[in-house]
Amino acid sequence: MSHTNKLKIFNDPIYGFITIPNSLIYDLVQHPYFQRLRRISQMGLSYLVYPGAHHTRFHHALGAMHMMQKAVEVLRFKGVTISKEEENALYIAILLHDIGHGPFSHAMEHSIVEEVNHESISLLFMNRLNQEFNGQLGLAIQVFKGEYHRKFMLQLISSQLDMDRMDYLKRDSFYSGVAEGNINSDRLIQMMNVVDDVLVMEEKGIYSIEKFLMARRLMYWQAYLHKTSLVAELTLTKTLQRAKELLQKGTVVECSRPLKYFMVHKVTLENFSTKDLDTFAQLDDFDIISALKDWQYHEDFILSSLSKMIINRDLSKVKLNSEKFPSEVLQEMSAQFAQTHQLSLQDTKYFIFKGKIKNQAYSKDAEPIRILKKDRTIEDVVEASDQLNLKALSKPVTKYFICYPKQLAEI
Repeated sequence: MSHTNKLKIFNDPIYGFITIPNSLIYDLVQHPYFQRLRRISQMGLSYLVYPGAHHTRFHHALGAMHMMQKAVEVLRFKGVTISKEEENALYIAILLHDIGHGPFSHAMEHSIVEEVNHESISLLFMNRLNQEFNGQLGLAIQVFKGEYHRKFMLQLISSQLDMDRMDYLKRDSFYSGVAEGNINSDRLIQMMNVVDDVLVMEEKGIYSIEKFLMARRLMYWQAYLHKTSLVAELTLTKTLQRAKELLQKGTVVECSRPLKYFMVHKVTLENFSTKDLDTFAQLDDFDIISALKDWQYHEDFILSSLSKMIINRDLSKVKLNSEKFPSEVLQEMSAQFAQTHQLSLQDTKYFIFKGKIKNQAYSKDAEPIRILKKDRTIEDVVEASDQLNLKALSKPVTKYFICYPKQLAEI
């Protein structure tokens, strides 16, 4: 049997070379569950707005692991003891933190696998891999679930200043071309320390943290909550809901076997079986895109219209407002659209709908970002900062939106 060299190097456009630290990590990366992430776009349908945003979850997971390698190096240099097992657990947990994402990320969570969020599916995948790898992921799962006594390890994976955000802000900013999202992750990692097993940031890093929070806020408005990305994702959600509705009524709707499986079966976290997980592992962006290409010729007016909107990027109009839109506006448009296309008022909800989006760069209710002052005291970054903008960044901003087909009269 030929011996494979498992200490591979990936060439990353942002960080240069990313090294695989050991053969267990290599085997996890090679696993079909992880390779599937090459076929899942990191920013969903944002490429309809930013043509460069075609990077994948695979890319991001490796980048986050690379950030974690740097963090471990910095913390050890500062005298924080991290055992070999703990180090490995951190790499595995961050590498697999997004493994449960479905095609186009969030659209699936609201339409097909309705009641199961991607974090729960990530955990199901991790447990399954742990069986395959004879329990070698045990500690990583404990850390991921927040059950390990050293709190800073979970904070590095999931907090308001974690390795996940360190990578995705930099990466999404790079690929989308939204320069405002670029952050100095090297500097942020250099400022990290651990006191009593809790992650803290040294006071001299405070301006880098402010820039990081600002970048996060701008990336949300300019990329993640961009109104065109928003309407594209909502249209995709509604297309999948319509296909599901038709299938359940007995109408023939062609799509791939794994996609049909989730359309027909109601899957909840309680009844998520081994078969469900294996079928979910076969789903990726390509199932959805090929279904949409097919559905644009379906005899159902709603399904074909919605599919065409995404395939041809001929999306509905979106209006944003700081105030709620009055219901009368919605009713009037729905009546007009129903009449034009011989639809029931109930069916117009696929085309005309409203909602709200919320952006909060820093949450006071979540685990705070702690600043380690020169006198060794620790305080929340909002209190430690002399900048008023951090107080502003911790206020949630809500915007209301309404979506409607272009052919309707302007509001």
